[in-house]
Amino acid sequence: MHLSGLINTTMYKNFKFFIVSIFLFWTMNAASAGQNTPPNIIVFLVDDMGWQDTSLPFWNKETDLNRRYRTPNMERMAANGAKFTNAYAMSVCTPSRVSLITGVNAMNHRVTHWTNPLKNINTDYPDSLLNHVDWNINGFSPEPDQKGTFHATALPAILKKQGYYTILSGKAHFGSKGTPGGNPLNAGFDVNIGGSSIGHPASYYGKDNYDKPANGKPGRNAVPGLESYHGTDVFLTDALTIEALKAVEASRAKNKPFFLYLSHYAVHTPLQPDPRYVDKYLQAGLPTLEANYASLIEGMDKSLGEVMDYLEQNNLSENTLILFISDNGGLSTPPLRGGEGYTHNLPLKAGKGSVYEGGIRVPMLAQWPGKIKPASIINQYVIVEDFFPTILQVAGVKKTKVIQKIDGMSFARLFSNPDFTDNKRGLVWHHPHRWIPDEGPNISWASAYRKGNWKIVYDYRSEKLELFNLKDDIGEQSNLAKEQPKILKSLAEEFTRVLKRGNAQMPTYKADGKSVKWPNEIVN
Repeated sequence: MHLSGLINTTMYKNFKFFIVSIFLFWTMNAASAGQNTPPNIIVFLVDDMGWQDTSLPFWNKETDLNRRYRTPNMERMAANGAKFTNAYAMSVCTPSRVSLITGVNAMNHRVTHWTNPLKNINTDYPDSLLNHVDWNINGFSPEPDQKGTFHATALPAILKKQGYYTILSGKAHFGSKGTPGGNPLNAGFDVNIGGSSIGHPASYYGKDNYDKPANGKPGRNAVPGLESYHGTDVFLTDALTIEALKAVEASRAKNKPFFLYLSHYAVHTPLQPDPRYVDKYLQAGLPTLEANYASLIEGMDKSLGEVMDYLEQNNLSENTLILFISDNGGLSTPPLRGGEGYTHNLPLKAGKGSVYEGGIRVPMLAQWPGKIKPASIINQYVIVEDFFPTILQVAGVKKTKVIQKIDGMSFARLFSNPDFTDNKRGLVWHHPHRWIPDEGPNISWASAYRKGNWKIVYDYRSEKLELFNLKDDIGEQSNLAKEQPKILKSLAEEFTRVLKRGNAQMPTYKADGKSVKWPNEIVN
């Protein structure tokens, strides 16, 4: 070989080695950086969606309701991640939302009912037998000494300090207007899109400006902050999704991890049809209200798909945890739903407002590629206040000072160990209120306690305890209180200890001012 050829060969080898070294160095550092980059976190929260209001079964078999609805993106998310079959929220909206951002059970934060958009207004309906309890009628507050509020450190505020870009798009309903909790920015969100003290929209239609004016004035429930869509054909669910993803783009420009709280107003009343989907449900023979409801479900699912598409298209999926949940069980009260009342969640009993399974058991999903095995099924029961410690653990927040005592338990271990079970933990639902004029099946004045497969339900008006084995009787049709007196007594004692430890507000009788009995007093 000529000398010049030898030199050229040597130079080529050296250059090749240099390029390979640079590539390996970049790859190793990129991988290291990826490992140290906090994950993005999305909470996809749906309003009033029942456990079976989806084509994805959350039971051990498909139901008639599963066959009614079309939610391909929920199916897609479950295939990519985990399905929680025993997930719970509170029986109405604000208690769940306050629990999610504070990690505290409703019994302890005492926002035990839904808050009025205007402050200092009790949303309980009058009752002929029982007096209203003292509760935090103005909701959550990030500031102390606010009348009728629960003062706590909010989840988005903690994440913001951790370096997250925090985004709320949709319904907030953490507190009443005129209190600090009425403005989501005070809870630590960098961006607020459409969130306020309202609990449902005046309209889902852009052509209505998402409003229903009265006497020429804006309606109380007009969705704020979406003026650029006024007069258009953009459905509310779509507008919130579009703006949410714009905010995510802004976080990427800032080179920050993001926390997106995408909290849809759907599928809450008013049950207005999404014109893109409603016709096929009408043609299938559903009553108008039920067809409208199904169209809202499908539009919500479209939003979920768009969020997942965005993550995939921008190579964000592997470093993003998505958590999907509803804020309470499905609405089942007439005449707000079509057909026979209190049948809309069968085989689950009752619906929104009740501490029976139809009012508190909710659909829940989690997706995090590489961290959650695809198509996992998690049967361990979890509850909405568990989101707070789970998200902080995922975000790498090891030590932080919070004002409140946390009740929630992280379920992050279930991502890698979906078969884990803990039947020793007790869950409590405390709803000592009259939600609607119709008493319905346990719709008002009740509390419940679950431990393992056993669940005890306390109806305050009748001072009656019921006992159910949810493993054998998910529909709570067989009251085993008489057949299982030892189990009933044991659970009643434990339930009472939990209520007393939480200083739970117990209703009193109008006739003599005496408090209703504690659960253990009924069985002793």
